[in-house]
Parts: sequence; structure tokens; C-alpha cells
Amino acid sequence: MNTDVAVLIDYLPFLLPLFIVQLTLGIFSAVHVVKHPNYRFGNQAMWLVVVLFIQFIGPLVYFVFGRGER
Repeated sequence: MNTDVAVLIDYLPFLLPLFIVQLTLGIFSAVHVVKHPNYRFGNQAMWLVVVLFIQFIGPLVYFVFGRGER
């Protein structure tokens, strides 16, 4: 019997670390956006939306393109 739950349990050892990394990166990026007021492109609200709603890629895009100088 191969149900959706059984498949999810089979992939859980792979998915759990990815979920933890994604969650940590998202929280770290959101805190950085809130604490640092300088951005190369856009404003704080735009970067929060990018970081929180575009999984994995959003925080990476912020740290590469959005983070401004001190």
C-alpha cells in the first residue's frame, strides 16, 4: 500500500534538513532586512516580500543584490 503519507515518510530524512535550512535562511534574511535600512534596489517592504515568499531563492537574491552598504 503506497499512500501519500507513506511516500512522505520515505522522503522525510531528505526533506527535513532542507526545510530547516530554508526556514533558518528565511528568518535570518528577514531579520537582516528589518535591522538594516540601506538597500541597493527597492525598499524594506519589497525585500521582506521577496525574502518571505520566494523560498530558497528569495533570501539568496537579497544577499547578492539587495543588501546595501553599511
